[in-house]
Amino acid sequence: MRMPLNVRVRFRPAGAAGALYGILEGDTVYETESLFSANRGRAHPLAGVRLLAPCVPAHIVCVGRNYIEHARELNNPVPAEPLIFFKPLSSLVGPGDSIVYPSLSQSVHYEGELGVVIGKRARNVGASEAEEYILGYTCVNDVTARDLQKKDTQWARAKGFDTFCPLGPWIVPRASVDPQAFRVRTFLDGELKQDGAVRNMIFPIPAIIEHITAFMTLEPGDLVATGTPPGVGPMLPGSTVRVEIEGIGALENPVVRA
Repeated sequence: MRMPLNVRVRFRPAGAAGALYGILEGDTVYETESLFSANRGRAHPLAGVRLLAPCVPAHIVCVGRNYIEHARELNNPVPAEPLIFFKPLSSLVGPGDSIVYPSLSQSVHYEGELGVVIGKRARNVGASEAEEYILGYTCVNDVTARDLQKKDTQWARAKGFDTFCPLGPWIVPRASVDPQAFRVRTFLDGELKQDGAVRNMIFPIPAIIEHITAFMTLEPGDLVATGTPPGVGPMLPGSTVRVEIEGIGALENPVVRA
């Protein structure tokens, strides 16, 4: 996969304790003052840093059942408006980090998704202007304890375990890509399981942002996970799951037992 240009990263240099933000170009990461700064500082070789989840959102807002075939594969009704739920910040992990299979579940599923990172405070944003509020795009795995999702009357527990929101590996700037051309593909131990076109979402990204910001404020750096295409399924400890979006990159995480 070709490396996108001028992507935003969050990283930790070898031997350092704290996280830094930066811009990745080729094999070099340039420090920046924040996720939003364009001023480049010290350079680091990519091989000498650890990439982290590329943002630390105040809110992780997710859309359920946003592909018709995914709703049907789980025998769920197709929603008439975006179906919104939240993941806690404690669920966030980065590329290469482990997804911990909790002892409370016997059926943990992968759900590859396109993630939208917000670039400026958004409240009551109309669909026609929503693009102006997007910083860029990334890969998300909306890990779900499917048995607990079916058991509970809401999804907080099933979607909210620690490590259940892998994110990354970086953020591709909005201006450099067309999300309608994206395909979300998920591989389990190298086998293709999901392959869905973003253009097939029931509710496109501008409509999602309009819907969310009608009832809550999105802050810079917030994450919106836009829903998963069909093909979800179980993964087990010892497996590796990879969410790949052409034009963005690939997010890969091992699954380990709690």
